[in-house]
Amino acid sequence: MTQNLIDALHTGTVFADLAPLGLIAFSGEDATTFLQGQLTNDVRKLATGEAQYSGFCSPKGRLLASFLMWNQNGDTYLQLPGDLHEAMQKRLSMFILRSKVKARDARSEMTRIGVAGSHAAALIETTLGSPPDADMRVAHGPAGSVIRLGHQRYQIVTTPELAAPLLETLQRDATPIDYPAWQWLEIQAGIPTILPATQEQFVPQMVNFDLTNSVNFQKGCYTGQEIVARTQYLGKLKRRMYLVHSDSPAAPGDELYSADMEGQASGMIVNAQAAPSGGWDALAVIQISSVAAQPIHLKSLDGAQLRLETLPYALA
Repeated sequence: MTQNLIDALHTGTVFADLAPLGLIAFSGEDATTFLQGQLTNDVRKLATGEAQYSGFCSPKGRLLASFLMWNQNGDTYLQLPGDLHEAMQKRLSMFILRSKVKARDARSEMTRIGVAGSHAAALIETTLGSPPDADMRVAHGPAGSVIRLGHQRYQIVTTPELAAPLLETLQRDATPIDYPAWQWLEIQAGIPTILPATQEQFVPQMVNFDLTNSVNFQKGCYTGQEIVARTQYLGKLKRRMYLVHSDSPAAPGDELYSADMEGQASGMIVNAQAAPSGGWDALAVIQISSVAAQPIHLKSLDGAQLRLETLPYALA
């Protein structure tokens, strides 16, 4: 990535093919009830035209996956990293038992396109109709659905047949970016993605699920709920997720170190991508006390020093 990405975001629109992401569809009259008992967020709210971020935890309350979720044509869609798709579909399907629910691989059914930039809303309006009027809302239309992810960031979901003329318009009026560049935008937005290297490393609050409306504490039981609730109401959270910059390469699962932890790791990289202006930007879960003490180093106490950046939401 280069500075050209920043310029394109400020003066126009960029778009990315999101085909590398997995997509699981759940259908059947018990689908909402089933997912409500498995995931961290309140799945019932999807019926009101909302999208949401959510997670699936182990019985110990540690995240196994994170999702973007929405309803479309009567089905509930869970979008996640492609390299977790098969394992998560299989694991969630194990709990269906006699429920009237079916899970299927929906990757070939839907074309998903990320659109961002200062002119993104105007471009969507001319091609698909009025975009959603608030973050994490969904607008459905005859040519597809649009999810407003955040400030100047959208996801289009449509069929492969309807995607062809849309892509022609985007290629004419917007700048194409690759999937890693789209992941960088997710990092800048402070939205974590659980990957194979970070499975079972974090309770939801460590990756700011409570600050991004990705966990609901009033919804009732789900896998791992007791430990997640105990962390919220009885414990003092010792780690939070921060936006950081490194001059050296960083990757999910890399451990972080600070002098105050006496040789033990003080954190872990959640997601990382090359930054347009050089170096690497990352989301990192770090011991709160270590952030106060600083500096934080990548991979070892002799590793690159991380620079703390500002997330787009306040840390509680």
